[in-house]
Amino acid sequence: MRTAYDVVIRPIITEQSMEDLDIKKYAFEVAKDANKIEIKKAVEEIFGVKVIKVTTTNVPGKKKRTGAYPYGMTPSWKKAVVKLSADSKDIEIFEGMA
Repeated sequence: MRTAYDVVIRPIITEQSMEDLDIKKYAFEVAKDANKIEIKKAVEEIFGVKVIKVTTTNVPGKKKRTGAYPYGMTPSWKKAVVKLSADSKDIEIFEGMA
């Protein structure tokens, strides 16, 4: 049985994700095999908020040079953007970032 902390790996803090804070959208890196229902339950359990919508996308790895000829790949990962209800509280880890 997976815990909520196995589903939500880390928050994503970028310029675009910081602009979406005022409309209560938060971005997270999640487990690659997690579905939207698991992500919703995990965010609600960890942060004590009410989630109304979850959108996910698979982010492919990029080619990176490691020398003259051989190249490697950065790992692929899954991103989830979570929309909270209007009456829900803000998530504390994002406060003070924007």
